[in-house]
Amino acid sequence: MIAKILVPIDGSKAAQKAAKYAVDLAKQTGATMTLLSVIDKRFLVEQAVSASLSPTHVRESVEDYLKQSAQAATDAIVTLCKQHRIHCKAVLRTGHPVEEIVSEAKRSKADLIVMGSHGKSALKAAVLGSVTYGVMHKDTRIPVLIVRR
Repeated sequence: MIAKILVPIDGSKAAQKAAKYAVDLAKQTGATMTLLSVIDKRFLVEQAVSASLSPTHVRESVEDYLKQSAQAATDAIVTLCKQHRIHCKAVLRTGHPVEEIVSEAKRSKADLIVMGSHGKSALKAAVLGSVTYGVMHKDTRIPVLIVRR
């Protein structure tokens, strides 16, 4: 039985499609959802985003900018969940995405991970370090449902 669904989101079209699929699945099964955004700390640098690119039009750190972007992507899915009366919570983590996704799945006792795929071949995914590929091949007993773009 599927009672808890974890949905990693990164703002991409593939992640949005996976989240919509998860909402439909939660609606059918009565499951709750956890939305997870991970800021990849390996790519954080001590630089600032220019005011013209920032949603607040103020010069800010890259990490703050990424947090705001993650929050915007999460808010859209939270709104969709509310419309369908699905209980969901949003979680923001900083770290290595694969590790954080698997950790959150265990922490929240998820029955299923639903995530988007960019349709890369296994070889390309391994070379590029795809998060989807990493979660699929991580040693976990939690099923992973991949929604193709």
